[in-house]
Amino acid sequence: MHRIPARTRKPKGAPRPSPVLVLLAALVFGSPAALTLPAFAQDPAPAGKSADGKPVPEAKSSDGKASETKPSDAKAAPPAARAEVPEQFKKVRAKLDAAKAELDAREKQLGHTDLTVADLTAIRDSAVTVTDEIRTLVTRLDAPLEAARERLAQLGPKPKDTQESADVAAERGEREAAVTRIDETQRLARALVVQGDQIVDRVSNRRRESFTRDLLQRSQPLVGPGLWTKVMGDVPRDTRALQSAVSDIGLLFSRNGNIANLLFLGLAFGISIALYFGRRNIAPKGARRDPAKADPSRRAVMLAAWRVILLGTVPAVAGSYAIYYALDSTNLLPSRLLPVAAAILGGLAFIAFVEALCDGLLSPEKPAWRPAPVSDAAATRLTRLAVGIATVITVVKSVEALNSGISAALPISIATRGIGAVATALILAVGLHRFADTEQEEEACFGPYVPTKTTTGIGGPARLLGWAAVALIGLGALVGYVAFAAFLIDQLIWDAAVLVLLYLLVQSVDIFVGRALSDETRLATTLQANTGLRKRSLNQISVLTTGATRLVLFLAAAVLVLAPWGLDSTDIVSSVRQAFFGFKVGDVTISLSSIAFGIGILVVGVFITRGVQRWLENTYLPATDLDAGLRNSITTVAGYCGFLIALALAFSYLGLSLEKLTIVAGALSVGIGFGLQSIVNNFVSGLLLLWERPIRVGDQVVIGDSEGIVKRISVRSTEIQTFDRSAVIVPNSNLISGVVKNRVRGDRTGRVSITVSVLRNQDPVRAAEMITACAQSHSDILKEPPPRVVFKKIGDPFLEFELLVGIVDVSLGQKVVTDLNFSVFATLSEAGFIPPLGPGSSIVTVQGLDTMQSAMGEIASRLIQPASVPEGGDSARLQRDRGLRSAGG
Repeated sequence: MHRIPARTRKPKGAPRPSPVLVLLAALVFGSPAALTLPAFAQDPAPAGKSADGKPVPEAKSSDGKASETKPSDAKAAPPAARAEVPEQFKKVRAKLDAAKAELDAREKQLGHTDLTVADLTAIRDSAVTVTDEIRTLVTRLDAPLEAARERLAQLGPKPKDTQESADVAAERGEREAAVTRIDETQRLARALVVQGDQIVDRVSNRRRESFTRDLLQRSQPLVGPGLWTKVMGDVPRDTRALQSAVSDIGLLFSRNGNIANLLFLGLAFGISIALYFGRRNIAPKGARRDPAKADPSRRAVMLAAWRVILLGTVPAVAGSYAIYYALDSTNLLPSRLLPVAAAILGGLAFIAFVEALCDGLLSPEKPAWRPAPVSDAAATRLTRLAVGIATVITVVKSVEALNSGISAALPISIATRGIGAVATALILAVGLHRFADTEQEEEACFGPYVPTKTTTGIGGPARLLGWAAVALIGLGALVGYVAFAAFLIDQLIWDAAVLVLLYLLVQSVDIFVGRALSDETRLATTLQANTGLRKRSLNQISVLTTGATRLVLFLAAAVLVLAPWGLDSTDIVSSVRQAFFGFKVGDVTISLSSIAFGIGILVVGVFITRGVQRWLENTYLPATDLDAGLRNSITTVAGYCGFLIALALAFSYLGLSLEKLTIVAGALSVGIGFGLQSIVNNFVSGLLLLWERPIRVGDQVVIGDSEGIVKRISVRSTEIQTFDRSAVIVPNSNLISGVVKNRVRGDRTGRVSITVSVLRNQDPVRAAEMITACAQSHSDILKEPPPRVVFKKIGDPFLEFELLVGIVDVSLGQKVVTDLNFSVFATLSEAGFIPPLGPGSSIVTVQGLDTMQSAMGEIASRLIQPASVPEGGDSARLQRDRGLRSAGG
């Protein structure tokens, strides 16, 4: 079989420089100024030579003679630093050449067809290591290349019609050579990265093909006579091999069986037996599951489940390891039979783990301490089924290890694995059959169909998947796909263990993390007291924490479930690293790390902006003489500017230049033209409101039927609080294009009026003087302009006056009107200008209705007269009624 040659290594004492370190040395120490550019990218070439080593014609003066170099100029440019540049460049290129040679060697090895899984893994690991180093080199070259191009761009384009001076031409040549060197190095490195990724992809494809080929390889079927004929023919040979193994054990015991080894082995067996049998007593006591407690808390149930699992598994694992370590250390067992001992001991530990897992999760004997929502019958049957399958798996794996240890014939190995697969399928089928519902309820009356009560607690989809697994495992083993059947059994056991542990971990996270932050626990109280967080904030933190932990657990479970299908941890790490640090979609490189850091920059910028806004709003601006509206405008504009700066920094980190943002803005303009007109209109209107300030925070405005105080002017809308404490949200475009009445646009003063009526027989001048005096005595009424009374109407019973006064603050309008009404009413009532309420003032006499009054009195007297008819008048009235009916008849 072809072996992969080992990688060439240097002696132990010699350091092994990495290409990245060499490049960093070139970047940092390549120039006297220690710039970020590599030395070969920025230092000029030696005198008389260009950057690539070719001779450069001497610069001539204006008279055509060659310019002479002065001694002072020669001292200004030390030749040692200039001679060091090509050597550093050669070292970087040499490292790239070495990486290319190694990748070419690995690619050549992939051409062999007899590579094992270990060989493919070695090739993949080597290619990944080299590719990662080169990828880091490519990333480090981005900044020097950009700097070199920027330095070249400072010289401007090369003139076409005129010839530039010798100094400029030499400088341009040096900078062009530096850009060319870095660009060529980076392009070569990128090509090597692509080559390494292709090698990794080819290795992954070869491994998948090998896995599929081995999995679906068909052997002789169990139902055919050919397999059993070969088995009977190979039994004598394998029996002799087994006898030889037993004799080897006896020989080792006779050779190494001294007292020390035997005591050590006996001590290991004693400890193991004590641990195995002691765990049955330790686990129930250590779990502290009190059978008398009928309703324990979820936290106590989960803690007890984990204690049962750990106390039932750890002693068994420790006991198995103790025996294996003793057998390996004493050399009392042949090395080819050590895997048999490992299989037996590992199988016993696996059975103990399954028992502890079923006891902790299902708790058949203590239903109150059962974390899983299953019935008692289902818990008992699931425990028996799981332990039975674990026992069969242990026996089969032990026999397979024995066949491998004695080098049994292939037919016997196939028969062993096939019989084990069929036995597992039968046990699973019997268990599923027992899960069928046995309790049937008869229908007591006619009516809608009611399904029978399920006593097992196992749903139909789970049983359906179980029967499908039974069919695939049993039929696969019988028709010859023994490897496929064995793989399905291993996958079934592995997936069941992973899912059970996932369920326990998810429930533990919800109980110990989620409820610890959301309920009234000591941790939640401590966090509220020390951090000032509200209970609602802690609930949100609890939800986010449990959600993120659940996501991590589900991803880890998915990786573990896919592990037996050939998915290697290195592949997962490589894929995650590629997704996190950048992958290409066409010509666009998407880096989750860059996106995460960009979002982090934006969040930090917004946080700083909010802090500056709070400082302006609460500390600085209140100390100035600015009004509330102007302070709000300054705070809002500062928030916009801070957000835009943070957004620009985030975009610049992501590599989005102004040209790219212009393209994005052009694409967004189409959407704005169709569906975002109102939003942009309100946004622009909000900016106009903040700039022109026709209304400000604190103004009293009237918009349509709503009147109130402006509380907040945001980007899209303005919030107005009415006098009944309701909030009216008005789009900014309505304030710009509509009619708005601002009562305090110029100042806070205002005007109110009240209407007063006095009797017609009173002196109007005296009434006006008393009303004016009431207004002048009020403290909230302006002296200038003075209050004045308008004589509006001369009515029949009353004279109507209107009092107009100016007030110091428009918000005091209702108060002033109320005070004036009280004061004017009291003054005019005392003077007799307003008569007291009584009959004389409430009854109005109308002349000329005497005739109508007499007629109404006559009608009333006739209607009241029948009530005074004496007894016996009823018969006369009945006779009169009969006469009227007969006359009308």
